[in-house]
Amino acid sequence: MNLQNRIDLLSFLGEYLKQNTDEWQSVKKEASAKNPWFTEAFIHIATKNIVEKYLSKSELEIWTHHYHLDDLIAPKQIGIVMAGNIPMVGFHDFLSVFISGHKQTIKLSSKDDVLLKFLIEKLYQFEPQTAAFITIAENLKGCDAYIATGSNQTANHFEQYFGKYPSIIRRNKTSVAVLTGAETNEELESLSKDIHYYFGLGCRNVTKIFVPEDYDFITLLASFHQFKHFRDFMKYSNNYDFQLSLLLLNNVKYMSNESTLLVENENYFSPISVLFYEYYKTPEKLTEKLSQSVDLQCIVGNGYIPFGNAQTPNLFSYADGIDTMEFLLTC
Repeated sequence: MNLQNRIDLLSFLGEYLKQNTDEWQSVKKEASAKNPWFTEAFIHIATKNIVEKYLSKSELEIWTHHYHLDDLIAPKQIGIVMAGNIPMVGFHDFLSVFISGHKQTIKLSSKDDVLLKFLIEKLYQFEPQTAAFITIAENLKGCDAYIATGSNQTANHFEQYFGKYPSIIRRNKTSVAVLTGAETNEELESLSKDIHYYFGLGCRNVTKIFVPEDYDFITLLASFHQFKHFRDFMKYSNNYDFQLSLLLLNNVKYMSNESTLLVENENYFSPISVLFYEYYKTPEKLTEKLSQSVDLQCIVGNGYIPFGNAQTPNLFSYADGIDTMEFLLTC
């Protein structure tokens, strides 16, 4: 397959997903049954973004043209260790390796081993030649380069195993939002999606907000009501009850709309069902503070990523700010 063949094939996969066939609906149900955090609604949201941002033929052509991709690349074997925190979170890595012309061996996360596996098998059906380029395996021995995503703890293990090879090793990241107090109700409703989509489990989820010292939280809390139904989801509700118990036990001040807890805290990473907040004095000092952090994937707000766009990455939105395609062209 040449580059245009690969673009056409991926575009065709996008068209298949748009149809939301009975077959794909059945796969989504299977994935949700295996991992309850992957609700069908959130799988649908993830799929929609993949179709619109990753599998659009025009977007793929713009992306590949940017890197001057051609068919002269010497194919190498790339090993990918995928995360499983949100549905199909490793799709961009898979896509990058495939479109570059390299071969890949993928180790799927046990938390997300239904959806992408099915899509790869669909590619096999659409074009049998893809089987020579994409393999799913438990072990990633004998690869020329590696891309691995995990926690800070697993990243240390990845360094031991893969550090002597060309590699991208990703660690824990999270996202924050900067508020001024002048946000509209619509902007806060959009921010609420940045916070709550995927139950807050993604690195692009906002887990902390920065607010001016006189900030009024009432309208913000009201914007969270669209996700009040989370309290009906047992796994989320258990987390909420546990975090609330800790706050009460330790006499920590909090605010809540009965489904999301707001707590003042200097940390960036908040537990499930909790949103941290911190006051800032001046925008200039806050900008300096944020520029020094190595933990941030996204910053949301006016002048940053627009509210509601944190969970809609495009082909140029590289995890950890590391250009995966550039790596693949030089590894």
